This record gives sequence, structure tokens and C-alpha cells, in this order.
Amino acid sequence: MDVASGQVTCIGFKADIILWDFPKQELLARLSLHEGKVEGLSVMVWDVSKREAVCGSPASPRSAGNANVVMCSSCRDEMFVTAGNFTIRVWELDAATKKIHPSECYAGQLRRITVCVQMTDDDDDFYLGTTSGDVLKVNTSSKVVTACGPQKKKFSMGVTALLLPKTGGLIVGTGEGTVALCTGSDFQVKKRMRVEGAVTSLTCRGRDDQFFIGTNKGQMYRSAYATFKEELVAVCHTEAVNDIVFPEGHSDLFVTCSTNDIRVWYTPERLERLRITVPNVTCHAVEVTRDGMVIVSAWNDGKIRAFVPATGEPMYEINNAHNLGVTAIAATSDCKQIISGGGDGQVRIWNIGEKTQKLREVLKEHRGAVSCIKISKNDKEGVTASLDGTCVIWDLVRYVRKQMILDNTLFKCVCYHPGEYQIITSGTDRKIVYWEVLDGSAIREVQGSLSSSINGMDITSDGASFVTGGDDHLVKLWDYKEGTVTHVGVGHSGNITRLKICPVNKYIVSVSADGAVLIWK
Repeated sequence: MDVASGQVTCIGFKADIILWDFPKQELLARLSLHEGKVEGLSVMVWDVSKREAVCGSPASPRSAGNANVVMCSSCRDEMFVTAGNFTIRVWELDAATKKIHPSECYAGQLRRITVCVQMTDDDDDFYLGTTSGDVLKVNTSSKVVTACGPQKKKFSMGVTALLLPKTGGLIVGTGEGTVALCTGSDFQVKKRMRVEGAVTSLTCRGRDDQFFIGTNKGQMYRSAYATFKEELVAVCHTEAVNDIVFPEGHSDLFVTCSTNDIRVWYTPERLERLRITVPNVTCHAVEVTRDGMVIVSAWNDGKIRAFVPATGEPMYEINNAHNLGVTAIAATSDCKQIISGGGDGQVRIWNIGEKTQKLREVLKEHRGAVSCIKISKNDKEGVTASLDGTCVIWDLVRYVRKQMILDNTLFKCVCYHPGEYQIITSGTDRKIVYWEVLDGSAIREVQGSLSSSINGMDITSDGASFVTGGDDHLVKLWDYKEGTVTHVGVGHSGNITRLKICPVNKYIVSVSADGAVLIWK
């Protein structure tokens, strides 16, 4: 089975159509002709075997808007349908003359914007879902709209997906999250269910007794035709994932944070166990206390929020923790203090009691946002990295600076070696630098990436290896002593923001700006 995808590039550059061998996950061919992006301004017919364009034509008449969707015939290679803003066309390909001929479909007084299309197996009719919340049925031979419905109560927020099951009827997905089974020429609703988010896709399962539902909230559901009840089978973030952390000594659970939410995942089954939602704000960093009793999080509204890991219930909030948002956070091993970093460059230490949270100290050395905080095992020392090009090693007993590291970069990440006699840093200069904790001197420098910033790193519990990831979309595993790459992971399509090695060194979990969470063995 092959899959085709269309690119979006910059104006003036070629936007390829890429053919993939889906079972082998290999690229088969690139078809180059479009510029900027592949969209519904024109129709191009390609010969897949020869990897070349056959012919082309404007997708819609000048009196109408762009075409939004295309659907090939179920029986004939020479016929396909396009639809969009006030246009519905049936196309015929003349292979001998290498031309395509459109026929405009007659819709009478109906003027609709089409966002999805589905064709019957015998090619007699096709169905169109519209932003107006109704469904049009069009006869392929006569090119005339033969039915439109529902007439009285249309689907809220438009019809966004359609599916023709083998069992009969028409399954409709809507922008408000309703999935309905419609029958008859007037499209009466016989069954319905509700999912989270707008429905973006509907597809049959191979056995023909079930179908899948995808939504714009990163949810995938499964349902049987007979019961018509939704079952959640997969979820993912819909915004950039900013941080990831494992609880101390537990590799089966990890926590991620993003815009509007914090999620707890179960590693063996790759399932979401808990979602903590805080609307209209972004969580920049997350930490689990060593006793596993509290999830502490840093938010762009300047608050530090703590939650119960088992239930997600709020425990406490620290308001106005930082003026320009909280950008980094860490907790001491005794769980009695939290160290936070902000967009204002300040590092603040908080005493956490059973019912009170008090500011203990403010450390002012950084001039830019604090990007990462690490604390030593005995809680007497810590290191902070900042976008101002400095890393500061702090004495957490006297609350003074011990060493300051300066470099020509924006520091994105820092890690202690388990022996705590060295730290490693990286950032926008693409270099990984080893530093001596005692005097802050650089002892080794290696090239971490050839092209882009390194945004995250973590080190194994024995200090033998460490892992990095950044804007080059690659996960790299390094030998600490040799300073060389031993393995490279390819899989992300967005910039990697953070990554972590699990406590037993069995998994690496990486997160990225496109919302992906990947688990590596």
C-alpha cells in the first residue's frame, strides 16, 4: 500500500508530492511541479509508474473559490471528483490525448463550501459534507444534486468527515464532535455519539465491523457499527511539549507538559493515565518530587502549581512567583524546597510546608530567562542555565554564587555527571561542553549538531552515556568518556524540546514542538 503526502515550503521553492511505501516506511518517489505548497488551486494528474505529470487544469471556475477536496473513483482510474468553495466538479481523463475534462455539477439555489467527500463503491453517487452543517448527495452520471439534508436541524459547526459503511447508511462527523449515523434521502439521524474535539477523519477497520474516529484534539476512538459507542484507543498532545520527567525510581510512568495541560503516561502500554487541564495557559516545565507525592509545574502566567499525581487534584498555587512567567523548576531531594527560574532571570527558592509556601531567597545573577535547573544529590549545590549565555553554580546552603560559566551561546540545557564533579551544557552554538564544577573551567568541547540548536539532554545513572536532541530532529546517544555518537534516532518531524532517560536505562523518551512523544529502546 502506498501513501502520498504534499509539502508546504517557502514561496519560490518546489513543493513536492512524496510517495511512500507505507508497510516498509520508505520513500518511493518525489513528484516536483507545485510551488509554495500543494493546495487546491489546480488539478494535476500524475503517472505513478513513470513518476511524471500527465496533464493539469485549474481546479475550479473563475466564478468560484478554491477546491478543498478530491476523491478518486472507486471503479475507474479515469474519473475523480473535486469540490470546494461553491464548486463541485466531476472530471474525466482522456489518456490518449492527455487531457482532463471537468463537468460542473448543478446544485440549483444551493451554494455550499465543501470540506469532505465520500463516493459509493459502485460510483453511482457521491456525498459532500459542508460548512453549513448539511450533506449533499450528487448523482455521478447526471451531475445533479439529488438530496440535501438534514433539512430542519443541521449539524452544528459543519460536517467535517464522512464514511459509507458496508452495513448501509452514512456516518457523519461534525465540528462540534458529534458522530451520527444517518439514513434515508433526508439524512435522518438514527444513532449518535459524542467525542472530544472536532472530527477530522473517519475510516473503516479492516474487518468491516468497526471504524475509527480522529479529532483535532489528538484523540483516536474506535466504535462498532452495531453498538455505536466510542472507545478511546490513542491520544497525543496537540501543542508543543515543553518538558518530560520520570518519577524517581519509576520507569513505567512519566509526565509531560504542554499548553493547557499536564499528562501522565504509562510506558509499557503507551497510554495516557491522567490529564490535568489548566485552560488558556502554557506549562513550561514540570517536576515530580522524590517521594512521588507531588507534581510541581511552572506556568507562563507566573504561577507555580502543584498537583496530586494519583488524581490530578490541585494541592497549592504560588501566585506571582516570577514577573515574566516561570520557565524552569526543580525540587530538592527532601521535598522541602522548590527552586524556580523565571523569564526575568531570577532564581527563587521556596520553602514548602504542609500548608504554607514561603519565599526563602532570591538569587540575581542571570539577565535572561532561566532555561534549566539541576540540583545536586545532597541539596547543597545547584546549577542554572540561562539564555543570557551564562551558567551559574550555586551554593544552596549560603545562597551565593560559587562559579559562573560564560560562553558565546544561549544555554538551553545542563546536566550533572552522577559523580557531580563535572557538568555538561549545550545550546544554540550546537556544541556540547564539559565543565569542571570546582573552578568552572572547560575541559572538553565536542560538536553536538552540524546544523541547529541542541535543546535537551540527559545522562544515564552510571554516567557512561548521555543523550541529546534539538532542532535537527535527531536523538543522539553519546559515549560520555569518548565524546562520540554511538546511536542516532530518526523519527521526529518537529524540533525536539526535551528528552529523558528512564531510571533503569531501558527507555529514552523524547518530546517535540509538534506535540509528539516518542519512546526509544
